[in-house]
Amino acid sequence: MRCLLRATLLALALVVPSTTSAVAQPSYAIAMHGDPALPENFTHFPYADPDAPKGGRIDYGAPGTFDSVNPFIVEGTAARGIVDLQYGYNVYDSLMQRSYDEPFTLYPLVAKSVETDDARSYVEFTLDERARFSDGTPVTPEDVLFTVKLLGEKGYPRYGVTLKKVAKMEQVGEHGVRFTFKQPDRELPLILGLMPVLPKHATDADNFDKSTLKPMIGSGPYVYGSIRPGEAIVLKRNPDYWAKDIPSKVGFDNFNEIRIDYFRDENAMFQAFRKGLVNVRVEGDPLKWKEDYDFPAVKDGRIVRDTFETGLPSGMLGFVMNTRREVFKNKQVREALAGLFDFEWANRNLFAGAYERTKSYFDGSVLASDGVPASPAERALLKLYPEAVTPEIMEGKWSPPASDGSGHDRAFLRKGYDTLTAAGYRLDGHRMVGPDGKPLTFEILLNGNTGDQIAMVWQRTLAKLGIEASIRSADTAQYQQRISTYDFDVILQNYPSSLSPGTEQVGRWGSASRDLDGTYNFAGVADPAVDGLIGDLLEARTEDQFVTAVRAFDRVLLSGFYVAPLYHPPAQWVARWKDYEHPEKTSLYGYQFPTWWKRR
Repeated sequence: MRCLLRATLLALALVVPSTTSAVAQPSYAIAMHGDPALPENFTHFPYADPDAPKGGRIDYGAPGTFDSVNPFIVEGTAARGIVDLQYGYNVYDSLMQRSYDEPFTLYPLVAKSVETDDARSYVEFTLDERARFSDGTPVTPEDVLFTVKLLGEKGYPRYGVTLKKVAKMEQVGEHGVRFTFKQPDRELPLILGLMPVLPKHATDADNFDKSTLKPMIGSGPYVYGSIRPGEAIVLKRNPDYWAKDIPSKVGFDNFNEIRIDYFRDENAMFQAFRKGLVNVRVEGDPLKWKEDYDFPAVKDGRIVRDTFETGLPSGMLGFVMNTRREVFKNKQVREALAGLFDFEWANRNLFAGAYERTKSYFDGSVLASDGVPASPAERALLKLYPEAVTPEIMEGKWSPPASDGSGHDRAFLRKGYDTLTAAGYRLDGHRMVGPDGKPLTFEILLNGNTGDQIAMVWQRTLAKLGIEASIRSADTAQYQQRISTYDFDVILQNYPSSLSPGTEQVGRWGSASRDLDGTYNFAGVADPAVDGLIGDLLEARTEDQFVTAVRAFDRVLLSGFYVAPLYHPPAQWVARWKDYEHPEKTSLYGYQFPTWWKRR
């Protein structure tokens, strides 16, 4: 009853704007929580070098192919580097520029100011009068309204989700555009602030949802050079780029030319980097990083290997147990199985010791609860759910059971065995059986061969306790069908995370998504504590409130033992030819290619 009352009050709080809010005023920036870190008179982002030289060319390598230069639609495979988190927003500018040295804060770009109320029931952007498309045409409020409507109707589904939350959009004055929301939403002003702006006069609205190789006009720092379908794309820096001197762009966009070559074979892409045909390589394979960078260009210093430390959450890669299945309804069973993954053996024998064990859904960031006792504020939030968090996790003393790495650690196995016997299980000969006498068995469903080595590590350890875990590989189509309808026992799943988790958590863990096909609630979670804490993190106004709510949420998820946590890389690994340099300061999000430059 208490949870129902709280949910009702939360719903009302999210729908009804505050009547005591101060009159909203335009601001130069907007943060998801708290205040922007930089003052209004900031000169550049901390992770950009204002003295970075301009000129030269950089060659990137990308896997796969492309058959379109429209990055906003479902049809086709768009070329990288047009609107790209890794290579930069090169052809299209968004209304505001995100600072990657803060969790989620936007600063001026196409819009010079932003206005919203305390409840965030609307947002109003005032455009910079200097903003121009690459053909010299001014960017107008009409272009913004056209873009939001077009993307909402014909772009990726995420744009449609945004448009559905808007009750009214209109031009305000000569340079303003205002969006009024159907209900207050703290994140929506920032989501709209990251919208690109397309030129109404040069965009074919009727055929927008069709893939195309015809160069499109944007307002960003680069324009299209040459396009070789499926093979390479070249972008050239626009010398007349309107925003090159505004603070949020100082130190960015330093190359005269960006070339992205496509490779269907990973080894071919690596060999191209070794020969200098590709200038920068992000390495995601720990074994390759440790063992394959011993060629002459590395040894004599022509290639530099950088390790970038970040403040980003690791996310959660792990084996997800489907609680819709009878075998996984018992939390103690899930806890035992989750604790029987022998990370130490796998890390030593498969990954050359390169990975770290994941101990939190937000590991490595300020949002993580591991190693930190719950604060009084957290405990206050969790008071409504007295059984939701285990004492060990509440005190920040929990971590996944660790082995000695030998593959034969009896003490490690004993922990899992003791947890299972506490749940009523016992060994009958060489088989672990439950209170009903049925053997403890389940199937691990994999997408093709992805994760088969790791699944076999878990399978081998479980077998030592008489637990039968079979492994089934399905083709991509069959796999997608089965996970969409939750027709599986266990899957290997990665839950990426950010420093601003929000409404996506409902689709992953909220009870509202448990019985809907096609959501990310693979574990089948339906827990009032999870629902309540998602509400708390969505309600948070200050950074302290937000961190408190997310840590409490993290503790509840960990205490549910829905996932057997695996591992994550400890840092970002990037190799570069020494002619290419980057600022000394690393952003909170790690390396930022748009701030790099070529040595003169």
